[in-house]
Amino acid sequence: MSNTSFDELIHAPIRLKICSFLSPTGAVEFPVIRDMLQVSDSVLSKHLKHLENAGYVKQRKGSANGRKRSWVYMTTTGRKAFKSHIEELMKLIAGVD
Repeated sequence: MSNTSFDELIHAPIRLKICSFLSPTGAVEFPVIRDMLQVSDSVLSKHLKHLENAGYVKQRKGSANGRKRSWVYMTTTGRKAFKSHIEELMKLIAGVD
């Protein structure tokens, strides 16, 4: 039996969507995530900072065509925490009649 846990940091709706989006991907550009979530830069930055402080995501900055760009990707720790959180949610759902 796996050790699963409900992760309140991930469970916040926007952070849950970020993790859901990043989990099956590699690095994704900041504007792509922002547009998918339909939030402002500042709202996305705030939520990414929470995930980054927990070690769940990292940002890689660079430039392309003379423009600054930022890519976000999920860490191994983040993928494990997200998987564990989803497993715990599945247990909760399974208990509902």
